Amino acid sequence: MDKLTEIMAHKRHEIRGNLRQVSEGELRGLADPRRPSFLRAIAGRNKLSVIAEIKRKSPSAGSIAREASAVDQATLYARSGADAVSVLTDRKYFSGTLDDLVGVTEHFGRDSGAIPCLRKDFFLHPIQVVEAARAGASAILIIVRTLRQEEIRALYRAANLAGLDAIFEIHTEADLERAILANARIVGVNNRNLATFSTDLAVSENLIPKIPHPLISIAESGISTLEDVRRVKATGAHAALIGQALMRHEDPGSFIEQIHDL
Repeated sequence: MDKLTEIMAHKRHEIRGNLRQVSEGELRGLADPRRPSFLRAIAGRNKLSVIAEIKRKSPSAGSIAREASAVDQATLYARSGADAVSVLTDRKYFSGTLDDLVGVTEHFGRDSGAIPCLRKDFFLHPIQVVEAARAGASAILIIVRTLRQEEIRALYRAANLAGLDAIFEIHTEADLERAILANARIVGVNNRNLATFSTDLAVSENLIPKIPHPLISIAESGISTLEDVRRVKATGAHAALIGQALMRHEDPGSFIEQIHDL
């Protein structure tokens, strides 16, 4: 069993007790036109947008910043000009919680002028979309490789009804084809092989130029230096999602500012 398969099996077990039917009416009731738009925050500008991630640990890196405060880290990111924030809410593998997301979104505010937040987790069922919306998220993550097409459609429909954006995370051309088939608007290319957890920026260099206009593209993982940023920017990516490098950086704010200056 590879690591991603293990994580998804655990997630199915973890959410099993919360599963219930989620109606269209409930989802529509969660939509709020004042919610900050994740898509607008990272698109339509001449610079590479920065999605700054709060990540205390990972299966590949182990402990990164186990005692970090999500609100303090998010505040630092915002002060330095991050365009959006990604909050990991998986407890077992990443030491995150849904309360982290609630704390950050309440600190930022939940109206159109606030910095939008991604709920970064392993989504399987619309009940997780309900949780994300209630916690103040502006976007969810759909990992294409882990889901059947009908599961993707159900998650994306739930997100749309609740007024949330969705990042379709891909690692291969086959994943990209499935994302396009599902009418994705935002595609994230994960440079980390989620089976082995090794990273290779060549994945973004190969796939991002193949993402058709007007889809929004994000380079994710393995971005640690300004040279890495230059490489993913050269692919035509609209945004870069950076977690571990910022969590370990002695001055993450300056790193974000340097990225925007490129």
